[in-house]
Amino acid sequence: MHLTKDQVEGDFRRVHTHLPKDRDLTEPTQLLTEARGILREKFLAADIGVTGANFLVAETGTSIIVTNEGNGDLTQILPKCHIVIASIEKITPTLEDVSQLLRVLARSATGQEMSVYTTLSTGPRRPGDLDGPEEYHVVLLDNGRSSMIGTDFQHMLRCIRCGACMNHCPVYHAVGGHAYGWVYPGPMGAVLTPSLIGVEKGGQLPNASTFCGRCESVCPMRIPLPGMMRHWREREFERHLTPSSMRYGLGLWAWVAQRPKLYRLGTRIVMHVMGYYARKTGKFYAMPFASGWTDWRDLPAPQGKTFQSEWKKRRGAK
Repeated sequence: MHLTKDQVEGDFRRVHTHLPKDRDLTEPTQLLTEARGILREKFLAADIGVTGANFLVAETGTSIIVTNEGNGDLTQILPKCHIVIASIEKITPTLEDVSQLLRVLARSATGQEMSVYTTLSTGPRRPGDLDGPEEYHVVLLDNGRSSMIGTDFQHMLRCIRCGACMNHCPVYHAVGGHAYGWVYPGPMGAVLTPSLIGVEKGGQLPNASTFCGRCESVCPMRIPLPGMMRHWREREFERHLTPSSMRYGLGLWAWVAQRPKLYRLGTRIVMHVMGYYARKTGKFYAMPFASGWTDWRDLPAPQGKTFQSEWKKRRGAK
């Protein structure tokens, strides 16, 4: 959630004008109660419910959603028409196959044996059923996925969207999901997004990786994410898509890094200058050549000494 509790309260008071103005919304439970009441009215009045699907079962025509809230069930059961929209890689052959995937999905995502709600929907309401939609439709999306088959990125189609790679990625923890600019964030997004919208638009994402390998080591589907990010970097380089400012900047950094004395002097000067200007707040709200970062989040100021000086001090202590 990229909103504070106070921001949520402000939105509720601005939009829910039919409720008493003097109501108390200081506690999260009060916000939750109000949201639940408003949303239930929407669910009960809706004619069509649209859901995604974690899995689709070819054997039975079943769609499966995995959630820890009840909104997914309300969307499927209450409206007259249920529309499922899912991409083609969500199809599994049998219920036995999907049972194995359901176990690794919950364990990898939240550490649960099973999620709170694992809901299977197979067609519209039958005679004698107490609830369910009168109509049931499944829309399969390709959106570039079939073109991944037979390529270096075919393994990405095994992804079950558990989020394990994001839970362990140091880059994702630092920059957050919105920095990835599209639907899919984190390591899996760095591979999947260029596959769907093209390396011209998403080629910068594979560069947001340290290649530490944690994403691959925790992936329950054993997807070689770092290797595929390297493939995308190669394609970006082959097409000369890297901005000239980055190429020249890396060239300058490489030239300085090959001269240790100059590198140490430069880092000390930069640290002192940055520390001086951020001595009161400890962070930068704006900075030249770093607007891509500071437009969205604060940049912490350097603290303490440089790594080289600390390393030299600790080696000397031994």
